[in-house]
Amino acid sequence: MKPKIVVTRKIPQQALELLERTASLYVWEKEDKVMPRELLLKEIKDAHGLYSMLADRIDTEVMDAAPHLRVISTMAVGYDNIDIAEATKRGIRVGHTPDVLTEATADLAFALLMATARRLGEGMACIKEGKWKNWSPMFMAGQEVYGSTLGIIGMGRIGEGVARRAKAFDMRILYHNRTRRLEAEEKLGAVYCSLEELLDKSDHVVLLTPATKETYYMMGAAQFARMKRTATFINVSRGTNVDEDALYRALVNKEIWAAGLDVFEKEPIPPSHPLLSLDNVVALPHIGSATVQTRLRMAMVAAENVLLGVKGERLRYTANPDVYASLL
Repeated sequence: MKPKIVVTRKIPQQALELLERTASLYVWEKEDKVMPRELLLKEIKDAHGLYSMLADRIDTEVMDAAPHLRVISTMAVGYDNIDIAEATKRGIRVGHTPDVLTEATADLAFALLMATARRLGEGMACIKEGKWKNWSPMFMAGQEVYGSTLGIIGMGRIGEGVARRAKAFDMRILYHNRTRRLEAEEKLGAVYCSLEELLDKSDHVVLLTPATKETYYMMGAAQFARMKRTATFINVSRGTNVDEDALYRALVNKEIWAAGLDVFEKEPIPPSHPLLSLDNVVALPHIGSATVQTRLRMAMVAAENVLLGVKGERLRYTANPDVYASLL
């Protein structure tokens, strides 16, 4: 019999066809809704593989309901929604999709930086609301990007992608990371510094850290208070890395210039959220990797991961490589 794979969201047809060649599928077809928890627990009982999304909470309860589960493959680079320690303990491989979304997400981060610094959202609203009446010397004046100082918090693949784009804008690049990235320093001229120094000196701060216990609310009132009053703050990492109340106060009190946000602590963010009421906030619905080409590549990598996992083979990208030692 074919192994069963549960797919928690409608995925591109090309990836679906790849899975159907060797597996029996249950696919939750609704693109705009998370698969109901009770349905997931029901369908996963006899499943060998799980093809999941970032919005799916994969915890002990799910794994308890799936005695035959060999692999969890998420169509995302992040996997903080999955209990990695529990999966590893049970010998369940966890796959994810790094690398393939690096450039698309770096594009989006830099686009947010430009839009925020140059007040593009405000400018569009000005036209749509009929407020563009005449010209004056400081009308819609923003902050310069070319030749300014960029601070990157988290110099991983995406951080290096943002730095490459910044280099083309002749920006001075500062970065803070758990460990120094000597290759980035050599190739991109990035300068390693403490978080405090980065916040003090940067004209634009881009947050690109994973969601961990250490990074939870790493950007709060104290950090925003250190930033320049003309500085922009960009978050394309995880919403839990930022104290949104503190960010709101910093923006309202003009402690920082503006913020560009692609992620939020609770998603989808409600339209009534205080941050969305501010003119100096550019907000997006978590679309960092959302290009047609990148999403297709992510879908295919996730499909490859889950197929390798149900066959008991090493995944193309493994979030919990320690699992292989436990399988020996």
